[in-house]
Amino acid sequence: MESATKTIITVESIVNAPIEKVWKLWTTTSDIMKWNNASPDWHTPKAENDLRAGGKFVYTMAAKDGSVSFDFSGVYNQVKTHELISSRLDDGRSLKITFSRSGNQTKVVEDFEAESENSIELQRGGWQAILDNFKKYAEGQSAMEKLHFEISIAAPVATVYSTMIDEKQYAAWTALFNPTSHFKGSWAKGSKILFLGTDKQGKVGGMVSRIKENIPNQYISIEHYGIVQEGKEIITGPEVEPWAGSLENYTFSEVKGKTLLTVELDSNAEFKSYFEETWPDALKKLKEICES
Repeated sequence: MESATKTIITVESIVNAPIEKVWKLWTTTSDIMKWNNASPDWHTPKAENDLRAGGKFVYTMAAKDGSVSFDFSGVYNQVKTHELISSRLDDGRSLKITFSRSGNQTKVVEDFEAESENSIELQRGGWQAILDNFKKYAEGQSAMEKLHFEISIAAPVATVYSTMIDEKQYAAWTALFNPTSHFKGSWAKGSKILFLGTDKQGKVGGMVSRIKENIPNQYISIEHYGIVQEGKEIITGPEVEPWAGSLENYTFSEVKGKTLLTVELDSNAEFKSYFEETWPDALKKLKEICES
């Protein structure tokens, strides 16, 4: 009996992000849907991922013009967190993905059995393009960009400063971000402070932060170093890494009898558009409160 020789194709990439973050972005369905495409005219509108030995995964890959789509699917044989994912695709081919740490970088290697319909070069190019897109996505998630917002308020600096951090008024002007927005803690320099809100499922989330600087009527700097998930504070792990050390700074200046409030904050690519849309409205609400 003759056995056909199986051709194994290998693609790899060095991702400039910690292995914990790379693993999370590789295995979380909401992230898979954002990076799992080889070119801009394709996307993944649906993804299911039961990440365990015996668990099944299904990624629906489709042309954005709706002309064609197919399911990339299979069953996991072995899963070692932050190390290895091996599976058997539904067409019978094997797939092995290994992750290895090198400081704050992660090497991702995919070994997969070739199929017979397309050339080796075409298959390697397609898989490498998806892996390159993952690298771009993962590194973009890690990068922080400083955003800038400002507003002129017809009220004294002292009024704007005190109103902004007043417990009741803070909840009012930040309701644009979350209707249940509030804080717990002190605005004194060096103090821990939690910025919280409740989602549609009634779960409490938010940021764990400290007041890095507070010069009354002049400047406030907030440093974020953790997150709150389902009411629990988390200060280590891949969920925290994107935000650890990010800053949110407020500067209060008197300009021609009015207060110029300037806000600068660090944001990753995922939240940039949301912040750019919501922050101006929140500042308009603060202006309305201060001028009333």
